Amino acid sequence: MLMAHPAVLRELIEEYEALELLHARQGKAEVRRRMDDIAYILCVATGTRDVDAALIAARHRLPGAGVKDDSLLTG
Repeated sequence: MLMAHPAVLRELIEEYEALELLHARQGKAEVRRRMDDIAYILCVATGTRDVDAALIAARHRLPGAGVKDDSLLTG
């Protein structure tokens, strides 16, 4: 499987989180569509099937991700 560069993953995570806040405040359809697009890209880039798993997997691939983060996968 091809692995996305950590810088790309970081940008996708940051954009998804920013859009998530915007969607919570405004609820606009175009924000939701962009979130869906980024979620799909994250899923493909991480080999996962849902955005929550994709976000966790992407965060684990970032520099500085530590063992303490593994608790997210077992809960």
